[in-house]
Amino acid sequence: MGTPGNWRKSSYSGPGDGNSCVEIANSPTLVAVRDSKTPATAALAFPPTTFATFVDALKPAHSTVTDFARLRG
Repeated sequence: MGTPGNWRKSSYSGPGDGNSCVEIANSPTLVAVRDSKTPATAALAFPPTTFATFVDALKPAHSTVTDFARLRG
């Protein structure tokens, strides 16, 4: 199973630190995630409903990048 080719970065990826981010690509049957620093390496792939559940679970408790960074320690 191949991954979609329409990779894009988060809108939080700006100049300077723009390469330290994940990229995402999606199709009707697959959501793929990869490390923007090493795009030639393997990507993780999920069914769209599984990925949506994961993202929704992050939103209430960690609504900002700062909150997420604080959680990571």
